[in-house]
Amino acid sequence: MKHVLSLLILVICASTTFAQTTDSIAPKLDPTTKKVLNIQDQAAYQLAMRYNDFESAKGKLYSLIVRNPEDLRYPELLGSLYFENKMATSAALVALDILQVNDKSIGSLEIAAFSLEQLGALDRALPHFERIYLLTGDNFSLYKSAFIQYNLKKYQEALNSLNTLSKNTKPDDKIGFPISQTETQEIGMKAAAMNLKGMIYLDQGSKTEAKTAFEEAIQLEPNFSLALENLKKAI
Repeated sequence: MKHVLSLLILVICASTTFAQTTDSIAPKLDPTTKKVLNIQDQAAYQLAMRYNDFESAKGKLYSLIVRNPEDLRYPELLGSLYFENKMATSAALVALDILQVNDKSIGSLEIAAFSLEQLGALDRALPHFERIYLLTGDNFSLYKSAFIQYNLKKYQEALNSLNTLSKNTKPDDKIGFPISQTETQEIGMKAAAMNLKGMIYLDQGSKTEAKTAFEEAIQLEPNFSLALENLKKAI
């Protein structure tokens, strides 16, 4: 537990960007030498990725970042590498640094949002999901915002998000719900939104409104396992 808490504190308190750190130590190379070294490290990185050698790929990216502190491509690749290898704390730290330089980097917003959520820092993850939706109109990010708002007991904000989602969702918008350790049930986003509404109403003690919401979710998706289970709690 102490280890997890220390990681969260590190993520929350991080403020110095990679660019600020590396600007002062970046080697002063002539353009030709710098270009040659970059080409060598890029080739080595690509080869390491081809052979699934995470440590070597990571090392080459660090060299490229230190040598090219102004180029966001390399920290973006590093953040993705950490995220894909399930290293949520490192992924979040890299993404947060990038966002201090470019707060419209969708990839970094996604990595920060999901990594912070995995670390349990929901209040820190929420603004990133909200920003993704504002920049892209992505309905999945809006659903994630509503779900986190629900977990943080920001019920009115969650209901507002779900009302917007219900109006804007498209027929092919789907979200997966686990029904076993190996199976996932694909559910339409509007039905998922109604189910989450019902959960909010249940938390607030409004069983009649919860029952109506769950029934609407089931009407949209008759085999929606979670909504069927939740309906039992509202009866």
